[in-house]
Amino acid sequence: MLPSISIDASETSTQVNLAAFGFKFNLPPGLGFAIPTVVGPFQYSQLLGNLSQTVWDPVSRRNWRASQEGERASSLSARDARELVVLAVAGAYLQTIATAARVASQRAQVDNAQAVYHQAEIRKEAGTNARIDVTRTLVELQSQQQRLNALVSDLRKQKLAFARLIGLPLDRELILSEPLAFNPPAVPEPAGAVQQAFEKRWDLKAAESQVRAAQIVVSAAHAERLPSISLNADYGLLGPSPGSNHGVYSVVGALNVPIYQGGRVKADIEQAEATLHQRQAELADQRGQVEQEVRTALIELETAIGEVRLAETNRGFANETLREARDRFNAGVATTVEVVQAQEQVASAESDYISGLFAFDLARISLSRATGQAESDLPSLLSGVHQ
Repeated sequence: MLPSISIDASETSTQVNLAAFGFKFNLPPGLGFAIPTVVGPFQYSQLLGNLSQTVWDPVSRRNWRASQEGERASSLSARDARELVVLAVAGAYLQTIATAARVASQRAQVDNAQAVYHQAEIRKEAGTNARIDVTRTLVELQSQQQRLNALVSDLRKQKLAFARLIGLPLDRELILSEPLAFNPPAVPEPAGAVQQAFEKRWDLKAAESQVRAAQIVVSAAHAERLPSISLNADYGLLGPSPGSNHGVYSVVGALNVPIYQGGRVKADIEQAEATLHQRQAELADQRGQVEQEVRTALIELETAIGEVRLAETNRGFANETLREARDRFNAGVATTVEVVQAQEQVASAESDYISGLFAFDLARISLSRATGQAESDLPSLLSGVHQ
């Protein structure tokens, strides 16, 4: 739609055979001269500036608008890709701090097993405990130490993977400052969350922009039946040599009115409409997928909240059971079997609690992604404000 401007310079040397163009001169012999059939060689110089401008072309204007919508759709898709990157990084971060929490919990289990083992040795030396009780507590201590070593290894590997994901040097030590915590928010209403997602999801906006672009392309296909106006002009110098020339110019205005183009316009319209229907179907499917993601994220958040509350209660019961078992063991009314079983219950309850916290935070981030706010909500989701 913008003007096309160019400059042409040329030096021409030519010889023309007029007979090749159908010129035959048969003059009477008494005139004393003859017209040659071959003219030249002769030469001339030319310097011309050319301007070509479409004054009115409805097809080009509509295609330009469709291209703008396509560019906007690409930009919106790029914003949606940022949301996916945020979700991936946040998930890896949560996985890493969950493993760090498991390491801290397992260290406490090792310390507890060490204390029980020490008590068993003291009771054996005092003659109030059998050798098997000492062996049983030693096996439990070594099992807990083995679990700790495995978790520490997993944490180190996850830190490497997380550093690579966010582009940090792998030889740097990462210190994760935000612990897992639980302070459940109010679960939003599904209808409001879905409407919010329809308004803010970048991928949905990109699909809507693609539909608008397809609609404009259909309009451009219909506009192929409309007339168009163009202008072509040139001005320059023409002469037998660069030093001997004269100004020349030409201006041509053209009106193009389509009369008959076979079935091309109809075919273009049908093709554009088929593309439009495809984009509309994709948009409808995308809206359905967005609604499904939002409702699934709400279900996962509700489930995670319930799981954490149960795990928190079970954790308290397990710790109380362990304290009572150790007190009974110290009083000599219980064996190490009861203590070891209580230790395993505490370890299982702690693992369930950490898994519940991880699922809870991940569900919150998934809901933010589903509603199109992962990037904006990430600082508050991971800054410890939910502690």
